[in-house]
Amino acid sequence: MNDEMLPALYLSHGAPPLFEDPTWMQQLTDWSASITKPKGILIVSAHWESAPISITATDAATPLIYDFGGFAPKYYNMKYETPDAAWLGDLVSKLMPDNEPLHRHQSRGLDHGAWVPMKIMYPDADIPVVQLSMPTHDPVRLLELGRRLRPLREQGILIVGSGFMTHGLPFIRDWRFEAAAPGWSKEFDLWAGEALDRGDVESLIRYRELAPGMPYAHPTVEHFTPLFVTLGAVSDPEQPAETVIDGYWMGLAKRSFQVA
Repeated sequence: MNDEMLPALYLSHGAPPLFEDPTWMQQLTDWSASITKPKGILIVSAHWESAPISITATDAATPLIYDFGGFAPKYYNMKYETPDAAWLGDLVSKLMPDNEPLHRHQSRGLDHGAWVPMKIMYPDADIPVVQLSMPTHDPVRLLELGRRLRPLREQGILIVGSGFMTHGLPFIRDWRFEAAAPGWSKEFDLWAGEALDRGDVESLIRYRELAPGMPYAHPTVEHFTPLFVTLGAVSDPEQPAETVIDGYWMGLAKRSFQVA
């Protein structure tokens, strides 16, 4: 196949109330409009940590997972009915090593780390989407997973790591969208942004010991580590990343970037 090479993305996915934030929604919409429309989307979300590595059901219109609580009832009625993705599941399966075959779920749908941003970026739901589990938080292993997935980009597949650049929910006191960012959130975000700007993968790998704001910015790390799948999926992980969205939401950094 001779398709245009798509960038690899890391995006901060927010939460269902993102649908009430017209500014952030417009930023995501503009981002998708700037990218050649993909033939398929493979997304790794912070909200599915599972080993052995697994993939969601590929049937058309597989029901979503509403893996959140305490929000308005309307969010539990949202749909995102994407086309059959069996062919994409087959492509992903062929890229896995023989000693780590892909487990294929028959009924698991997309969780909110996948369907919330995709519903905004590709609202027509006319692109096959599959979600891959995160089998580890080891940055080196996740870089290698991204490297295995890299050939998909040559076939018109958009690879997306979905997390949140800071995610210190236990330490948030002001839940307004426009709340000021706590110091730990700003410090971690600026450190990560500077490391991405210079392609400093080694520092990013050592984020637990080097990044200011830890562990408050990530008391658990699953919202940061999808970034390594994104970086691994590009030909040169040490090239500078292009920040597409920055700023804060409820004090959390929504920095999102792409790498060619």
